[in-house]
Amino acid sequence: MAARRRSAPEAVHHPVFARYYARFAPAVDERAGIGAHRTELLAPLSGRVVEVGAGSGLNFGRYPDAVREVVAVEPEPLLRRAARDAAARAAVPVSVVPGVAEELPLDSGAFDAAVVSLVLCSVRDPDRALAEIRRVLRPGGRLCFYEHVRAGGTAMALTQRTLDRTVWPHLFGGCHTARDTVAAIGAAGFTEVSLRRLRVPEGGVPTPVSAHVLGSARRP
Repeated sequence: MAARRRSAPEAVHHPVFARYYARFAPAVDERAGIGAHRTELLAPLSGRVVEVGAGSGLNFGRYPDAVREVVAVEPEPLLRRAARDAAARAAVPVSVVPGVAEELPLDSGAFDAAVVSLVLCSVRDPDRALAEIRRVLRPGGRLCFYEHVRAGGTAMALTQRTLDRTVWPHLFGGCHTARDTVAAIGAAGFTEVSLRRLRVPEGGVPTPVSAHVLGSARRP
């Protein structure tokens, strides 16, 4: 893997959220059914994969044997350390590198697939991040995404917009609840977009981050 451009590896620093996430996310994943969605997301993959915003490495143990290598990009220092520990336990080769989604330190056209899971909600510039993901994919490469998105109902969508303008990004590491990620993927030039919409968790009272999508798209 040759570096194309130099990112600012420490540009994202959310120490309180990162500690919370590293400690509690595995249990939350399993209780809410997110772990099963991660497995479904990764199951079709093969070849060389870039994972953008790897967090603490919750996906690493779920990659199928057909994946030859995973290059995981994570900007937050504490989460990057946790991801490196998870990489050491993974069944497939995983290397964890610093970098931000908007300026991936990777060669163009170097990957067969890219993975984003619960990431595009928190990047500073989703359009630029998607342009970078498209750049590092080979022609015909696959983008696999699992994200929470803007809710369909008027009341919840209004709640999401209010939270995004006030407390939510400050409490949850830059996360925004109301992004229209599916539209952004199409606007970035990806084609063959296929997805299914999910409610997470499946039962109970919906939250501002209950509306999820799981799907894939192609770089033309």
